[in-house]
Amino acid sequence: MLSVAAAVERLRGLASTPELAGLSHAFSAAGQELALVGGSVRDAFLDRELSDLDLTTSARPDEILAIVAPLADAHWDVGREFGTIGARLGGATVEITTYRSDAYSGESRKPVVAFGDTLEGDLVRRDFTMNAMALVLAPGPEPRLVDPTGGLDDLLAGRLRTPSPPEVSFGDDPLRMMRAARFAAQLGAQLDPEAFAAAQRLADRIGIVSAERVRDELTKLLLSSRPVTGIRLLVDTGLADLVLPEVPALRLEIDEHARHKDVYEHSLTALEQAIELERARGHAPDLVLRLAVLMHDIGKPATRVIEPGGAVSFHHHDALGARMAAKRLRELRFDNAVVKAVSELIRLHLRFFGYADGAWTDSAVRRYVRDAGPLLERLHILSRADVTTRNRRKADRLGFAYDDLEERIAALAEEEELAAIRPDLDGEAIMRILDLGPGPVIGQAYRFLLETRLDEGPLDPAEAERRLRAWYSAR
Repeated sequence: MLSVAAAVERLRGLASTPELAGLSHAFSAAGQELALVGGSVRDAFLDRELSDLDLTTSARPDEILAIVAPLADAHWDVGREFGTIGARLGGATVEITTYRSDAYSGESRKPVVAFGDTLEGDLVRRDFTMNAMALVLAPGPEPRLVDPTGGLDDLLAGRLRTPSPPEVSFGDDPLRMMRAARFAAQLGAQLDPEAFAAAQRLADRIGIVSAERVRDELTKLLLSSRPVTGIRLLVDTGLADLVLPEVPALRLEIDEHARHKDVYEHSLTALEQAIELERARGHAPDLVLRLAVLMHDIGKPATRVIEPGGAVSFHHHDALGARMAAKRLRELRFDNAVVKAVSELIRLHLRFFGYADGAWTDSAVRRYVRDAGPLLERLHILSRADVTTRNRRKADRLGFAYDDLEERIAALAEEEELAAIRPDLDGEAIMRILDLGPGPVIGQAYRFLLETRLDEGPLDPAEAERRLRAWYSAR
């Protein structure tokens, strides 16, 4: 984190850029206040990239448009109803919003939009104090920092506190409770005890927020650098019981791979390990992978059986978990590609343990690759991350087994173009050899040749034709 002096100097440098300096002069000339607000001010102190340029002003939307239009390369007013005008000025994109003092009915998250008259009044209605700081650009000869709610002190302390009483803030917009979990994950901040208690009391208010907005917050949380911190906050406040109930349900079960942990702790550890592997392999944060790792064992509570002798089993939790994940992700309005990929990874996540128990034939390795398809690299990471045992010998054995599996996959891929396994004869060749038109028999023949390829590797065309004719005659 930068020192206060260094952060203010950085903000002043931003304010002196041609784009913001031009805006500042224009708003001053019109007799209007203008301030840089929110994430840009916060991130200047955190020494993070300043990407979002959000400004707030005393000017009403029509006045904003009149001031901005002569300066902008382009402008738009899709948020005009809520007081927001967007513009592109040189290399910067900005959003300028009239001071707000919204009123809420208490029955709906959507406010009755009301424009305010003061910067301080606008800042107090924001989500957290660290986002309620502003750098005033106009009027005045020098930019000045405005912090009416102690946001800088909270930022330095790593504390998430609401500018207004948390019951009011969270009651006005319940999504702020999920945003707290996201900021905890992104910034490593802790939710203020008073706000934490309010989130516990008001958790059920999240039900009035649209699934799409919940999904977007969950996505930002999972793609952060420390998602486990945010997930724990969602669970501990009770929010997860409403938005992702399969995860807190894991706390009741025992993980048969690591008896010292419940499945909830195992899943969070697996997620942390997957993120480490993701980084080590040079991958960007991957939503599909992180969802799959977090949810890979959600089928266990419903499949838990105490066997004779006290052993615990979770037979077919992979198949059930895949169906449960697909249902939950559809309810959260994730797109079909994400739903399909996550559920397929969960369905496949136990395959590797069969390899660890005994060496696979080349045929089994080919099927593993064929079934994983484009998800193979994600399945590698999920399978490795799923090993959370504290037994060093067991962990090393599983790690060495997966090293061996990946080496065999690479060797077979080099020999056989493994990623694109197809039968040695295509559909046209099958129809020509059997003298048949398109139909079910051709599909059956295609699958027979594919299974033969998976079992034995590539065949030359003559041998493939001989096998095909023998198969057809035997029918």
